[in-house]
Amino acid sequence: MIEWVSVSGSSRIVAEAYDPETERIYVRFPNGVEWWYAACPLQAWQEFTAPGQSRGQYIHRVLNLKPNGRHSG
Repeated sequence: MIEWVSVSGSSRIVAEAYDPETERIYVRFPNGVEWWYAACPLQAWQEFTAPGQSRGQYIHRVLNLKPNGRHSG
């Protein structure tokens, strides 16, 4: 089961999660849509969640280039 963490201070996402076994980052957008991004080692998760990192910019610059799709949790 995915353990979602609420995100404050982001206009792009409201929650995030990481599954180290599958190396997937999960993102929940304000409209309730959930998305997964694959091929994300722990380093990518740490970069994505680093203090001061814009989640939206990281998604646009890095995660959208990885395999991804809508999560139907």
